Amino acid sequence: MHNLYLLEQKQLQDNQNRQTQIELKLRVPQSYHQEPIISQLISEYQLKVVVLAAILGKDGQGDGWFDLKLVGTSQQINHALLYLSELDIEMWHEQDLELDGW
Repeated sequence: MHNLYLLEQKQLQDNQNRQTQIELKLRVPQSYHQEPIISQLISEYQLKVVVLAAILGKDGQGDGWFDLKLVGTSQQINHALLYLSELDIEMWHEQDLELDGW
């Protein structure tokens, strides 16, 4: 019985440590251009961030648009998404775009 409990705990831990990924689009308001938002995803949340596309206005004018792939554990990604949400960064997940037809 004790061995079964340890096995279940190990499986739970393995699932928490399993790498996953998410693709999303972000709109970063001009007011955040001097903030290291994407750098924070790497250093604070230990995510691998792949910039798939980006649009930035000339001389930092206007909002920044980013198409990102975040790679990490589910927990790391969830914490990073919460961080972005707390900053009121607009986010669109690929699944949301398909549902909206965008």
